[in-house]
Amino acid sequence: MIGKLSAGRKAWCTMMKVFCYVSLVVVVVLTAFMLFYVLFKGLPEIVRNPSLLWETPSVRKGIDGILPDILNTIYIVFATLVMVLPIGVGSAIYLTEYAKNRTLVSVIEFAAETLSGIPSIIYGLVGMLVFVQFCGFGTSLLAGAATLVVMNLPTILRTTQESLKTVPQSYREGAFALGAGKWRVIRTVVLPTCIDGIITGCILSIGRILGESAALLFTAGLAHKVYGFVEAMQSSGATLTVALYVYASERGNFAVAYAIAAILMILTVIINIATTYMGRIMERRNGQ
Repeated sequence: MIGKLSAGRKAWCTMMKVFCYVSLVVVVVLTAFMLFYVLFKGLPEIVRNPSLLWETPSVRKGIDGILPDILNTIYIVFATLVMVLPIGVGSAIYLTEYAKNRTLVSVIEFAAETLSGIPSIIYGLVGMLVFVQFCGFGTSLLAGAATLVVMNLPTILRTTQESLKTVPQSYREGAFALGAGKWRVIRTVVLPTCIDGIITGCILSIGRILGESAALLFTAGLAHKVYGFVEAMQSSGATLTVALYVYASERGNFAVAYAIAAILMILTVIINIATTYMGRIMERRNGQ
């Protein structure tokens, strides 16, 4: 086919092919450079000072530690998922299975798409005004988790919606023919069939929670202290990303900052691998 093209057309096709290859190389090189550079700078600090992972920081004793930040990150991920999953999955089920007004559904979907594109710093400002001040949560992990719920709701909603739409209509019709009610069909047929898509959305949300810092600076605070879960949710606390900002910009301790960055990078890679794996499982199941 290319042999029948004019010389100008052949040159254009060749130039575009070269452009695609160059773009691919640039993406791979930049990703590999960032990954290996952060690991090269951060892992030696973790190996040299492994107590960093289980120490509580103390300015008076000159001790650097990120244990409170690790715990706060776990707490806020757990709290956010506990709140956002029922709301997001329930909303998606209603919009896909129950809603009859397609105009309303379109408006809600447009609102969700708009929310997903809002900068996180705006979520932080709104969270500070609504959750910290108006709701009276104060600067706490609970206020930060509530803000992250609003941020991640579009991801859970849209991912679950798309997963529900992949369930063949014949599954629902077969269950209805056997006498099952609407909710029983959803609970026993639809949700088990699309559970992989819901898990994928959950994993993507975890990745966004781990990488968020701007919104948490205004809502969760900067404290570095070990608390139990209940007490921590009512107290100020820094996550790993916030601690990275504090160590790098305020304390000038770039060794610890790179160590935190390496931990976050490893977690990000693990989440991406898990997401890819779940996507392949979903594709195989849908292909059957």
